[in-house]
Amino acid sequence: MTPPGDPGGVTRRLPRVLRERGSFTAELAAGLPALMLLLFAGLTSVDAVATRAGCADAAREAALAASRGESGVSAGARHAPAGAEVTVTVAGDRVIATVRAPVRTVGARLPRLTVSGVAVAAVEPGVPGPAQ
Repeated sequence: MTPPGDPGGVTRRLPRVLRERGSFTAELAAGLPALMLLLFAGLTSVDAVATRAGCADAAREAALAASRGESGVSAGARHAPAGAEVTVTVAGDRVIATVRAPVRTVGARLPRLTVSGVAVAAVEPGVPGPAQ
């Protein structure tokens, strides 16, 4: 039996390779958006990890500087990633530094992320009052 619209059974006589021609293109067109989304998410994740490490380093520097009586905010800002916000608080005999920074997303439609780093340092003995 021949398919409708196929007089003489031409489809049956074609090799299988020629009958499935173009199937890879159709599968690629269907899967490409998912692959691009995974690529963008992966690149954003790598950038988030790097930004998080920069926030942790900047928070450590800010806490240590403030515990020695220096300006913790300016020390943290020197080491912080671009666009970061540095806060230093004194709680008794401890200094707590927090650095928050936005993560650049690779895809325009991906949500914005913010990562942070926190460090705590003890106030150095003999320092009259830690600086913020």
